[in-house]
Parts: sequence; structure tokens; C-alpha cells
Amino acid sequence: MPNIRTYAGPFSRTEKPVRRPTLASIAGIALLLASCAAAPASSPSYPQAAPEGLGARRSVEATHASRHMVAAANPHAVKAGLSILQAGGSAIDATIAAQMVLNVVEPQSSGIGGGGFLLHLASGGQIEAFDGRETAPASARPDMHLRPDGTKKKFFEAAIGGNAVGVPGLLSMLHMAHARHGRLPWAALFQPAITLAEDGFPVSPRLHRLIAADKHLKTFPDTAAFFYGPDGSALPIGATLRNPPLARTLSAIAQGGPDAFYKGPIATDIAATIRNAPVNPGGMTIADMAAYRTIVRDPICAPYRVWVVCGMGAPSSGGIATLQILGLLEGFDLAGIGPGSAEAVHLIAEASRLAFADRALYVADPDFTQVPQSGLIDPTYISGRAKLISLTASMGEAKPGDPQGRTSRANGLDRGEGGNSTTHISIVDSDGNVVSMTTSIENAFGSRMMVRGFLLNNQLTDFAFSPTQEGKTVANAAAPGKRPRSSMAPTIVRDAAGKPVLAIGSPGGSRIIAYVVKTLIGVLDWELDMQTAVSLPNFANRNGATEIEEGSPLERLTLDLEALGHQVRAVPMTSGLHGIRLHDGGLEGGADPRREGEARGE
Repeated sequence: MPNIRTYAGPFSRTEKPVRRPTLASIAGIALLLASCAAAPASSPSYPQAAPEGLGARRSVEATHASRHMVAAANPHAVKAGLSILQAGGSAIDATIAAQMVLNVVEPQSSGIGGGGFLLHLASGGQIEAFDGRETAPASARPDMHLRPDGTKKKFFEAAIGGNAVGVPGLLSMLHMAHARHGRLPWAALFQPAITLAEDGFPVSPRLHRLIAADKHLKTFPDTAAFFYGPDGSALPIGATLRNPPLARTLSAIAQGGPDAFYKGPIATDIAATIRNAPVNPGGMTIADMAAYRTIVRDPICAPYRVWVVCGMGAPSSGGIATLQILGLLEGFDLAGIGPGSAEAVHLIAEASRLAFADRALYVADPDFTQVPQSGLIDPTYISGRAKLISLTASMGEAKPGDPQGRTSRANGLDRGEGGNSTTHISIVDSDGNVVSMTTSIENAFGSRMMVRGFLLNNQLTDFAFSPTQEGKTVANAAAPGKRPRSSMAPTIVRDAAGKPVLAIGSPGGSRIIAYVVKTLIGVLDWELDMQTAVSLPNFANRNGATEIEEGSPLERLTLDLEALGHQVRAVPMTSGLHGIRLHDGGLEGGADPRREGEARGE
């Protein structure tokens, strides 16, 4: 196996050179992507999405612009966001319009029945992190996902029905961001989604496949009636799907603001639906709805070579783990190694093992437990952990470290479920304001319960199912008002002068972290354009098997990785990366070929 190179010489964290890929690396990248590519989409206005988990993908061209850009998970959402920018709206305005349209056309992934995290970088340099994560109702208990005999429920035993639903945070978060950074009237931002819900849109291939494959959508009559025909078959590709109840809901929120959602008839209907659910009824009340508050937190930032990378801190593990992985890799010559190699996969996987070991033990809602956030990304701590990475052999299952500020609590491990039920939006406006926002309803179609045209989340299943370990309450155990741990990782990168370089994020459950890290390294270390970096095959290690994207060229690395001690599994890895790179006064967009989104700008 070729020697894995490290940087020679006494470089500081901000002095390490940036090396361009070799000609061999460039040729390898071309072959890697060519072998992944599928035939071009037949309809550029609504592209054919790749089959889930089969490695096939549509052809996506790199996008360039000079003024502003939107990268999102559906062409309808991109069109809405771009129309707001054209009308003089801010990046936040365009984000709201795009997200509301996603609620209409991508109901399985996100919407007003869920929550999310938003990073906003103002043109003046201030960066804010908006926490719109769902909260547990007052009825939540640490053992809420246990059976009467004390054993853990299986995931779908807990995920379907009212007991899985957290108080939605998306609308509160977007309203607070709009109050700070919006330009156009709140009501105007809802009009594209209202019109689309009233007029309808053609069911996309991706939405059809997800409906047809879901085993739980028929649990509740209202949901079944919306997604299936009278004969019980999934809505066919191209069928017009209208949602008048959602149009009325969005109209009420447009006129009344978030109070129309968190108080009054909509809140009453949400609470009643949850409490009266025929499956897993929950205890949410209108008081729980009215009590929801968005939190503006400090972003978590750390240097990586000549850049500063910023993400979302706890209760999301996404930003912390991303920064840890990058820090652990900083001493290795990733640019010289290049993508698509066993060396690169090995090093990134080993760094990921260490980050996920810490994630499982330490990260939870910081308002309920002490999270050693600064300690986990401290350069001295990271340097010590990096010494555990061998160039020639996998460490196997990693143990958590001992960062400054740690607690002695244990924590439950993640299932790693999900991937279809989250979405990401990246937007840059003409003034240089940048948004990176990831939103979710957790599992695909959430709790499967609908209220007034929108699906309710099942985010409370992101709490630990086993509330104790070794007699101690785990950090991510459920509690009233608590926010469950997340892996969402909206990310913004700046250069040494503070100028934005990159906005990126992805859906994908706990694999989100791997998808974002891969793309960051692709742009920053391998100097790939945005689209090429997004399109690279996926791989991940969540402190277990090294997972490689099923059907991708990385499957050829199996024997080399096994020789290093990795247990290798080829699995579906349907990321939904949407990013924008800023350089030389221009914008470069990338949309994941595994889904149906796009990047467009002017």
C-alpha cells in the first residue's frame, strides 16, 4: 500500500501549505465521477432523481453566478428563493420562501411540523447560529421509549404516532431570523408556497418511490388519503398533488405570524392530534406549543489550515464532530493523497471514529447537561487524539477521550437511522449575506400524522432509548423542554480575512457529518469545484464498520481497507448536499446528483 504522507516541518495550524492535486489525482477524480454518472435528466425543470441506494445518479452541471444564488433540494424551492432575491429580498427572505415551498413539494423531509438549525453570516462579518430544534413536551420522561417490561422499543414502535412528536421549532426560528435580517414583508415570502399548494405540482419520481416504499403511511386515514389513490396505490409520477389545507395554514401564518401556529386553532389541532393518536398517543398540550422559544447560540468555529470553519454547536453534534474530524486530519497531507484512494478513506474514517466516540458520550442539550464543547475542539486535545491514528492499521472501535470540562455521564449510542427526512438550503444574496440551513422532521414522513396539510415530526426518537447506563442517567435522555441531540451540520467556511468561502450542509441522519466532511475536504484540500466535491462518492465511519456508498467506485477499495483492519460495508448513502462556493467575486453552486435539487443564480 502506498505510504500515507504527513506534512514535514513545524507548521502551525494556520501555516500549513495548501497543495494542489497532482495530475494523477485529477485524472482519478475524472474517472471516479465518470463511473458514477447516469444519463442526463430528461426534464431539466424537474430532474429524475436517483433510485434510493442504488448508486445511480443523474447528471448535474456546475452552476456559476455573479450576484446571488440558491442551492436547495427541489427546483420549485430554488425558483421561489431566486424570485425573492430578484425582488430585492435578503438571503433570509429567500430561505423562508424556499423552505415553505419544500414543505409543499418535499413533505417527507421537512416543514412547519419540524425544526432545524440555521447559520447566518452577515456581509459585515457577524455570524449567528439559530437553534430551532424541537423541544420535548412537559409530559416527556427518560423512559418514554421503553416498553412496560423495561426493554427498548424498536425504532418504528416509537416513531409512529403522537408520543414521538416534539414541539416544532421551524417557524419560530425563521421568524426570529426574519426579524433580524429580513427585508421583504413576512407575508410575501409565503405566497409562492401558497400558490403551489393551491394549484398543485407534479409528483416527482423520488416522492413517488418514497410513498410506495413506506410501510407506515397508511396507519392514519388522513395521511393515507393524501398520499395514495382510492385503490390504495401510491400517487403516480406526474400526478398533480394539491394541498388546499396547507395553503390555508400557510395563509394564516403569513397574516398572523408564528402566533397563528403556536397559539389558537392550529396549536389546538396539533395537540389534539397528538393526544388522541390511535397509535402511541402523546401528552403535548397547547401550553407546550405556546412555550416554544428559538435560541440564538454562538456558532462553534475552529481553524482548518488557512480557513475558519463554523458550524452549529450543541444540541447538534454536527458542528462539533465536523470540526473534530478536520482538526484530527490537519497533520496529514490530504491534498497529496487525493480523493478516491484507500489512504484517504482510511484516514478520514479513523478520525471519524474518534469524533463519534466523543459524540456518543458528551453531546446533548447544553441547557440540560454540561457539554465540553470547547474542550472537544481544543487544539491540545485534538493533537493528543490524533496520535491514535495509525497510518497502517485501523484502531477498531475508538474510546471517548478526556476533554477539559467533561462530565462523568454516559450517553446512549445512535441508531444512525434516517436520511430521507431532512433537507438543506444554501443561499447567498447580492449583498454577500450567507445562509446555511438544515431542517428536518426526522424519519421520512415523520410520525406519519398530518394536521392541516402538514406532517408532524418524530424527533423525540432522537433521545436515547436507554435512559441509563451503568446506573447513571445518560446525557441525551428525554426530559420536559429538552432538545434531542441532532447530527445536522449546516456549515459556513471563511478565509483568514473573514470573507465567506463556502456554505454547505446535507440530510442523512448521523451520516450527515461524513457527507459534509467529505465535501469540505473536496473543496479545501483537493481544490475541486463545488459540484465535483458534492458528487464524490460517499463513505462514513460512525465508530463501527467503514461504510462505502453502494454501487460506487469506492467498492473497489474493499480489499485494501480490509487489509488495514476495517470492517467494510457497502450501504445506500443518499446524501442531499447543497452548497455554494464563493471565490473571486463569483459564486459556484453544487447540487447532489443523488436527489432532485439544483443550484441556480444570476
